[in-house]
Amino acid sequence: MHKVEIIGAGPAGLYTAILLKRAMPDVAVRVQEQNPRGATFGFGVVFSDRALDFLERDDPETHASLTPHMERWQNMTLALPGGTVSLDGVGFTAIGRLNLIELLRQEAERLSVNLRFDTEIRDLDRLDADLIIGADGLNSRVRQRYEDAFAPQVSQFTNHFAWFGADVAFDTLTQTFVDTEFGPMNAHHYRYAPGRSTFIVECEDAVFQKAGFAGESEARSAERCAGYFRDALGGAPLITNKSNWRQFPKLWCRSWIAERAVLLGDAAHTAHFSVGSGTRLAMEDALALVGALKAAPDLTAALAQYQATRPPIAHKIVEAANTSAAWYEGFGAKMTLEPMAFAYDYLTRSGRMSDEKLRQIAPGFMADYMAWRGAA
Repeated sequence: MHKVEIIGAGPAGLYTAILLKRAMPDVAVRVQEQNPRGATFGFGVVFSDRALDFLERDDPETHASLTPHMERWQNMTLALPGGTVSLDGVGFTAIGRLNLIELLRQEAERLSVNLRFDTEIRDLDRLDADLIIGADGLNSRVRQRYEDAFAPQVSQFTNHFAWFGADVAFDTLTQTFVDTEFGPMNAHHYRYAPGRSTFIVECEDAVFQKAGFAGESEARSAERCAGYFRDALGGAPLITNKSNWRQFPKLWCRSWIAERAVLLGDAAHTAHFSVGSGTRLAMEDALALVGALKAAPDLTAALAQYQATRPPIAHKIVEAANTSAAWYEGFGAKMTLEPMAFAYDYLTRSGRMSDEKLRQIAPGFMADYMAWRGAA
């Protein structure tokens, strides 16, 4: 293998390029991105504590370079109309998406990766490369070119969400649930840099339609949502950055390889933001792919190894994310529960969390919950 083309310069594409150049310095690696240098959507990227364990284990160099730039907290907070519940042991770290991309870009350039921004690839067949890696996200052009082979399965969850930011530093990752004149709404919010936070507003379809968010401008939606979550925001406004209302896509490709092309990250699968695993999955995909390319005797064998080993592992996390997303599609009805009962329902939403495991993960919460249940 002499030449590799990577389509997409998000975290998935840049991290793959870095791993390739470290493992195979003589291979020419080029990353092509349709957006300008420095452009990004969204605000922060979040990792669970356990999600970062893989990076520390499999790539301590990157782990050491990223973690000084991350915000950390050990608890999670559920804020409900009837009270607030702290969930100990549910730790996360976060970093600004643009900051993450810049750190990876700098490392890729240090390793002599050829980066081309503002470049739209219209004809993949004209690329002179032994391997084409599709790291170009949900609307992947690589996946579209080999759609029959990749066999994507695509649907949508019914909830609507808009991804905002705020110049507010929240102490923990917090889920704030509020009642509005149109029905219940939820906000997922966490700091990703000193004084800055992601603020994702979510609601069920009936609430979205009743509120008239469809077709509304980003600025108007931000203004209204800031009002609904005024207490959580302390009166601060919400900031927009492609903050259009969307429904989360559920994507899974039955195959991740096709001829000389391979997919990873959101081009191959999606994981709902409620579990904070999208970027983690993409980076683990990259580790698995480059590991296979390094270990296998030839490209065909490497791609076969990647296909045989990586999708089954990723599928478990994707299914957990899908289960989590399904829980949120009925969160409004659950808001009638007492806060402690709501929190317990939230923590056990996967169906795989026993009381014994909860005692190990969140001993403080479980002690409070058992005391509440005994008194109820």
